[in-house]
Amino acid sequence: MSLKKTIKNLFTLTVSTLLTVSLISGCGFKLRGDYLLPEQLQTLYVSSPDPHGELTRLVKQHLAVNDVNIVKTADTNIPHLRIVKDGLSRRTLSLFENGQVAEYELTYSVSYEIIVAYDESQRFNFNVTRNYQDDPDRALAKSRELSLLRKEMRLEAADIILRNLASIEI
Repeated sequence: MSLKKTIKNLFTLTVSTLLTVSLISGCGFKLRGDYLLPEQLQTLYVSSPDPHGELTRLVKQHLAVNDVNIVKTADTNIPHLRIVKDGLSRRTLSLFENGQVAEYELTYSVSYEIIVAYDESQRFNFNVTRNYQDDPDRALAKSRELSLLRKEMRLEAADIILRNLASIEI
């Protein structure tokens, strides 16, 4: 293959790549996890009953990825994202013949509110639900699976909070 043909192929590839990128960005395509938050929420104060909890950490991480300035002290002029409570509950779905639990339904409940002004707030509640099959013969593997499932549920909860923030009309 000649140098002239190689340069021509490289030029064609570059032009087609630039064209594809401009078309994708021009239509408003965004990668998952990239939210367009209202301008009023570009600076936030975040609080929680457990400031070092996993959900609080994940929400702050998601906000930072979306270029939101998280302030360390509350101010009446800055919107406030307050995680009111989060908790995991489970209920039995099925039993083995010997009476041991075979399957649980895990429910991660989250309640939070956005306080925009002193007298203006919006409260949100939601649940993330998963089924979990327990097996006493594989206790170690199942405990690790349960831990991963809890982590995944918290990650989904943080995503839901950010999606709700992006859709809020202030």
